Amino acid sequence: MTKPPSELAKLNERTRAIFRQIVESYLATGEPVGSRSLSRFLPLALSPASVRNVMSDLEHLGLIYAPHTSAGRLPTQSGLRLFVDGLLEIGNLADDERRQIEAQMAARREKSMDQVLSDAGEMISGLSHCAGIVVSEKQDPRLKHIEFVSLEPGKALVVIVAEDQSVENRVIAVPRGLPPSALTEASNYLNRHIRGMTLVEAKARVEGEQTKAKAELDQLTKKVIEAGLATWSGSQDDRRSLIVRGQANLLKDLGAIEDLERIRQLFDDLETKHDLIQLLGLTDTGEGVRIFIGSESKLFSLSGSSLIVAPFRDTDRKVVGVLGVIGPTRLNYARIIPMIDYTAKLVSKAQP
Repeated sequence: MTKPPSELAKLNERTRAIFRQIVESYLATGEPVGSRSLSRFLPLALSPASVRNVMSDLEHLGLIYAPHTSAGRLPTQSGLRLFVDGLLEIGNLADDERRQIEAQMAARREKSMDQVLSDAGEMISGLSHCAGIVVSEKQDPRLKHIEFVSLEPGKALVVIVAEDQSVENRVIAVPRGLPPSALTEASNYLNRHIRGMTLVEAKARVEGEQTKAKAELDQLTKKVIEAGLATWSGSQDDRRSLIVRGQANLLKDLGAIEDLERIRQLFDDLETKHDLIQLLGLTDTGEGVRIFIGSESKLFSLSGSSLIVAPFRDTDRKVVGVLGVIGPTRLNYARIIPMIDYTAKLVSKAQP
C-alpha cells in the first residue's frame, strides 16, 4: 500500500476506529450505520452520545454523510478514498482462488492470446461478482495463411489464419470488374512471401519490394494486396480491443432509478469503447493495481462505481493491456485487489 495520506494523521485513535467501522459496515451491507449500532461493535467502550460527537467531526471533515434526515452515516467518496489509501488491510488471495486462476492460465498452450484474455475477464468477473474488463493492444501473431475471396462486384473478403490458429476476416474494397484470377494471384503471392511474419513485418516487406513486385504482379493484383494489408494497419483506436464480461453483475442490488440510469450510461460507454486509450495510458507507468473511485476518474460514467485495474506487460516489459473489474463503490477491495494483481502477473508471463 502507499504511504497513509496526511488527512489520516489528523484523526486520533478513537476517530479512526469509528471511521473504519462506518466504512467497513458500508462495504459489508451497503446500509447507513447509526451511533447506537457503532457503540455496540466498536473495540472501544464508548456511549452512543460520544460516538455521535465523533461522527459529527467526521461529517465536518467531509468523510461521511447522512443520506437523509435522522439516518445513520455512509462514507463519502473522499472518505472511501482515505480508507482505501490509508486504512485498508489487503488480504491474501484465497488458496482456492489462486488455484483457479493458475489452472485457467495453465491452459495457455491450447489457446490464442485473445482467448486467454477473454477467459481471464470471465474468470475475474465470476470471482469478484463484478463486471470483468480487459483492454489490450491487439495481438500481431505470425501469419500462416492468407486468402482473398470474391463477395460481389467491388468487394472481397480477406481471411487471415495465424500460427496460433486464430482467424480474422474483413471485407475490403477492390476494383470493379476484378477477375477471380487476380484474387488467386494475390493470395499465392502473399503466402509465398510472408508466411511466418507478423502483419507489420509483412506490410514492410511488400512495400520494400515494390520494384520486384511490379515485375511479378499486374496492377490490379497489386491493389488487392495493398488493400488487404492496409486493412489491418488501422488507427491507434483500432489497434486496441475491449473485452467486458459479467455485465449482469452490475445490475444487482440497484437501489434507485438513478442507479439504473448510471449503469445504462456505463454500458453505453463500454459499448462505444469510450476513453479506451486513456484507460490503457493510465497504467503505462508504475507497477501494481490502480483504484478509481466514483467521479474522481473521468473514465467511463463511473459516478457511483469503482474501477480496479492492473497492467500486464509483454516480454520487453512494455504495457500491452490492463485487466480488472468495474463494480459499485461498495466493493470488497481487500479481496479483489490481490486477485487482480495476481491475475495480471500471470497474464504477463503468458505473453508470447
